[in-house]
Order: sequence, then structure tokens, then C-alpha cells
Amino acid sequence: MKSLYIVVLTLTLMPAGFSADKKTLLDVSRDIADVQDQVRQLQRTVDEKLAVIQTQIQQARESAGSADKGVAILESGLRNAINDQMTKVSAPMVNLSTKIDQMSTDFAALSNSVADLTQRMTKLQTQVNDLSNTLKVMQAPPSPPPGTTDNTGAPANTSTGPAAGGTPPAGLPPARDLYDAAQRDRSGGNFDLAMQEFTQYLKWYGTTPLAPNAQFFVGQIYYDKGDFASAIKSFDTVLERYPENNKTPDATYMKGMALWKSGQATAAGRTFLDVIQKYPKSDVAPKARDARKALGLSVPSASTGSKSARKRKR
Repeated sequence: MKSLYIVVLTLTLMPAGFSADKKTLLDVSRDIADVQDQVRQLQRTVDEKLAVIQTQIQQARESAGSADKGVAILESGLRNAINDQMTKVSAPMVNLSTKIDQMSTDFAALSNSVADLTQRMTKLQTQVNDLSNTLKVMQAPPSPPPGTTDNTGAPANTSTGPAAGGTPPAGLPPARDLYDAAQRDRSGGNFDLAMQEFTQYLKWYGTTPLAPNAQFFVGQIYYDKGDFASAIKSFDTVLERYPENNKTPDATYMKGMALWKSGQATAAGRTFLDVIQKYPKSDVAPKARDARKALGLSVPSASTGSKSARKRKR
């Protein structure tokens, strides 16, 4: 308003020559007055809206405060619930852990007990086997002293070899069962028991078809145990007492191997040559050839071995 008053006063005091300019100034003054009025109206509108906004802000602050309070209450309740659950779960977990530890200790003790029981059972089985063998030996009638006579007045047969024969003692298994048991023990590495069983077989069943096999396996056990001298004697027994049987080629070859292992290379070479010449079609003939090659000796051809075998047959 003060500006409009100054404009009107200025127009009044202006000379008459400026009438046109006065009109223009009056228009400008009216425009300014309109603008000022619009500004005042806009100011009022802004003030009103600011008041509303402030009210909303205050309400929002109050709502936020209520929400914070609610969240704090909810958080406190949740924390209390978690603590309560942890308290309830901790005790059972501690007890469970204790029980697991106790079970582990008990299981370890049980495992040791089982191992100890297994060891005792093994020892007991060994003792049972030894007792069984002892009973078999005790049940066998003792050989009469040299020079004594039997019930008929004839000199007693003191031979304990395959030719002894006779009636097997009570409790001795049948020939096939005794042979199979000896084979099982030999295959299982129980050489001492297998040796006893094969020896009993040869004593009481020395004339049966499996006697050459039993004598051969006696030599094989000696060979496997590293007693090459005894192995050579056993293989010689096969060749002397059971000539031309199914174990003769094998016994000849294994005799050569025992001679070789005992350091008698020359004798071993001759024995391998016997295998090649006498049994050229046997399974051990190729092994005998390889053995002579390993000894640095000549190897006759297969045809030579066949001719030698035919000459012997004639």
C-alpha cells in the first residue's frame, strides 16, 4: 500500500504534459496492487497448509512414539520368550550330552569285551583242535616194539607208512572226510594240523587212491614251511611208493624246486629235465622248461621229450 501511495502522489505532481504517462502508471499501479493481493492470498494459503502439515507431523511423531513403544514391548516379550525356551532346552541338552558320553564309554568297554571274548574263543578253538588231535593219537594203538610178535606168533609189522593199513581206530574219520579236513587245514594255513591229518591218512588209508595225493601234500607243506630237505624226502616217497600216478609229474617237479631252493642247482636241473622228458604233456612241463632256462641250462624241444617218452614205453 505504501508503494501504491507513492505512485499516486507522483502522478499528481507530474506536469500536464505527462498525462499519457500518468495513465500508464495508474495501470501499473493497479497491476501491482493485484499482484500484492495475490501474494497475500498465496501467503495465507501457504500458512494454512503449513499449519496442516505441522499438525500431521506432530501426529506422525506421536504415532511413531507409540510404534516405538509397541516395538520395544514386542522385543522385550520376544527376548523373554527366547530366554525362557533356552532355559527349558539347556537342561535336557546337557543331560543328553552326558548320556551320549556315557554311551560312548559303555560302547568302548563293550567293544573291548567283544575283542577279548573273540580272542578267548580263538584260543579255545585252538585248544579244542589240539585236544581232538591228541584224542585221535591216543585212540590209535601204539606200535609194538621192534622184534615182538603179534597174536599169531609172526613178527609184528612195525611200519607206520602207507603200507601199514589195518583197521582204523574208533573215532577216526572216514578216509574221504579225513583227507578233506587235511586239505581245508592246509588251504587255511594250519600246516601243523594238516600234517597230522595227512600222516594219519597215510598210516590208516595208505592203499587208497588218494594216498599219493596225501603224500604229495606232506611234501608240499614241508616246502611251504621252508624245510626243503624234508620236502625232498617226501617227494621221493611219492615217486618210490606210488610210481606212475597222477601226482608223479608234480612230485618230480616239486622235488626239483626243493633241490633248487636248497642250493643244489645241478641236481635240480637234472630233475627238471626228467619232467620234460618223462612227462612232456603234463601241466608242470612248461614250468620245468622255464626253471631250466632260469638256471642257464639248455631246454630240449617238445618233440625230443615225446620221443624219449615213447622209447621208455617200448
